[in-house]
Amino acid sequence: MELVRIERLLEKYFEAQTTRAEEKELKEYFSGEQVELHLEQYRPMFTYFSSAKQERFTQQVPLKPRTNLYKWISVAAVVVMVAGIFFGRQYQEQKEAEFAYHQTKKALGLLASNLDRGTKKVAYLHEFQETKEKIIKNN
Repeated sequence: MELVRIERLLEKYFEAQTTRAEEKELKEYFSGEQVELHLEQYRPMFTYFSSAKQERFTQQVPLKPRTNLYKWISVAAVVVMVAGIFFGRQYQEQKEAEFAYHQTKKALGLLASNLDRGTKKVAYLHEFQETKEKIIKNN
């Protein structure tokens, strides 16, 4: 009965569905003396986990203090980015103003040409008006 339970627990363990209590039961079984032959291959894995839990790292890791170079590089990067945004915006505004100026100039040129054509037509009307007045005076 216990063997069937251990085999089910192993299946659950490899599918990552066991609880801590079930894992503890598996570790106790494999650390014991009576392990079935076909399950003997799992013994080193569970004994390793038990011994690995006790290991501790005791060496000191020397930490180098950061140099000020990284700080200055980050400050320089921020300055370059802010300057790029500022001058980029000014350049964009200048280009937009130039575009608006050229569009206005083109519109006023079109208006001037149409106005000039209208002035020529008014000159004909003025001539017609003078001729009409002469005819009225003679009658």
